[in-house]
Amino acid sequence: MELAPFPWPARVGLGAWELAGSLGIGRPDLDESRLVAAARKRTGLHAFGDESFRQPMRRLIHSLEEEAGLHLLGRSVMRSSIVRALECRLRFQQLRDLHGEIDELPVESPVFITGMQRTGTTKLHRLLSCTPGLRHLASVDALNPAPLGRPVRHDPVEWQRRRAFARRAELGMKYLSPALFAIHPIEADSPEEDVFLFDVTFISPAVDASLSVPSYTKWIREIDQRPPYEYFRRLIQLLLWQRPGRYLGKTPHHQENLDVLLEVFPDARIIHTHRDPRKVVPSFSSMMAHTGQLLSSRVDLHAVGRRVADQMANSVERAIVAREHAPAGSVLDVHYVDLMRDATGEMRRIHEFLGIEWAAGSKARVERWVDSNPQHKYGTHRYGLADFGLDPEELDARFKRYREHFGVAREGA
Repeated sequence: MELAPFPWPARVGLGAWELAGSLGIGRPDLDESRLVAAARKRTGLHAFGDESFRQPMRRLIHSLEEEAGLHLLGRSVMRSSIVRALECRLRFQQLRDLHGEIDELPVESPVFITGMQRTGTTKLHRLLSCTPGLRHLASVDALNPAPLGRPVRHDPVEWQRRRAFARRAELGMKYLSPALFAIHPIEADSPEEDVFLFDVTFISPAVDASLSVPSYTKWIREIDQRPPYEYFRRLIQLLLWQRPGRYLGKTPHHQENLDVLLEVFPDARIIHTHRDPRKVVPSFSSMMAHTGQLLSSRVDLHAVGRRVADQMANSVERAIVAREHAPAGSVLDVHYVDLMRDATGEMRRIHEFLGIEWAAGSKARVERWVDSNPQHKYGTHRYGLADFGLDPEELDARFKRYREHFGVAREGA
């Protein structure tokens, strides 16, 4: 597999930028104090409240500087991401000071979809988002959970500002990497991953999945996950304060933290998706190679394959252990092959699990979404084990316990 280059106008512009950067002109700055100052200047706010986020932010910055091999576009993207997270924390703290009821808002029976990446979590998330009463995380919310302007609950102008930001992100990704967009389109008006909310904590699996940052990867998997999950819950309260409903979230990250997820959300309902690792590992490796290309000048396909396989193997092993202690009836298993073969039947089963009535229009909503979102809507995703130096027998051995525990069948070629 070869990674397609950026479109030629972008290559010309980025080449000129790199030349200027080599002369010290226009190089995005990742200095902690200047990042914080930029967020304070952009928001006009100063108080973060609890500043325990600074340690993970420093860990992240160190790995980005020393290990990630960021090119100038990658530095710019990561700088913008960090500043946006800091802005969110400042705006959220202001809202909490003005509206103490946010912290008291209940998060009742939230629904979380999780499983290894590329196991149908996105399709299932978008199907379920059509269900009345379920309040999904939209791209607009994911990129900017807190209002960008006035600290108010409802403001149509404010919402349009946030939507315009999400739309620019969608168009930028589609232009720079149409192959990545074909794998996982980030659309302004579609549901998006909970992992964006973890970006605000600076303890985010999105970074270590898409970049080679070994010290950061090791650190975020050794620390107590409860603090980032507690902040994640507060962000959900913020979102529900703005638009009520039964929260519907999704990210593969939850799979390796099911125990903490259920501690922080004791009445949660979890939908756990499964698929043949021989398909999953190279598919997500391809996605992460394309993502890495947007950020780093060093994308080694075989290294990406090893990193993805390691992270997925660790994730499913932790999930197996956590599932042994999960409350009865809190988790429903859904297999990718069943979802692809009979989306309506699986959705009916999921509605029953969630205690949601399968009403007259439920089947029509599912069929309408499926008809509007055919597989390969934005292009065909081509990948193979050999592209990433992955051996099928070795993968079978590493995921043997997972296959047997959840009854995961082998998919055809």
